[in-house]
Amino acid sequence: MKQKAVIPADGSWVEKNIREFSGSPAARIGDGWTLITAGNVNIDTSNWNTMTASWGGLGVLWGKDVSFIFIRPQRYTFEFVNANPLYTVAFFDKSWKKALGIAGAKSGRDIDKAAETGLTPIVFKDGTIGFKEATDVISCRRLYDHDFDPAKFLDKDLRDTIYPDKDYHRMYVGEITTLWVKS
Repeated sequence: MKQKAVIPADGSWVEKNIREFSGSPAARIGDGWTLITAGNVNIDTSNWNTMTASWGGLGVLWGKDVSFIFIRPQRYTFEFVNANPLYTVAFFDKSWKKALGIAGAKSGRDIDKAAETGLTPIVFKDGTIGFKEATDVISCRRLYDHDFDPAKFLDKDLRDTIYPDKDYHRMYVGEITTLWVKS
């Protein structure tokens, strides 16, 4: 059975405005250690999945602070993001490199990612799922998604190199609703 997420009752996390997010999003997502997590804890606190992300970004679109995430259709997390309006982007320091490597290499269909990685899932008051060991967690509400179209790649070498199996990512744009920071 998958580890249930728990609601932190110790005041260890505080809500902040995303404009107070520290560090370059490119460095934190592309070079750092990041997890995308989604689930429906209203049904069951073990109804979630997470995956390591090395692509993505933060910015402004449609007058809103947003995140951009990319997930291949065969990833288990794809099902959870599509089925739920909320997801999180959680950031970790380099000491969690091994755990996030496991979260990216193994499927939640086959393992209990919390048990395998040593990460502790938590539920924030908005119903999103993060991890006790993260440094920051960004809660997002899905606004838009779009499947990559192979015909739209201007650089065909990029398309052929990144997608030899033609398993094109779906891009999600989510409005950033809360930045959670450890207190």
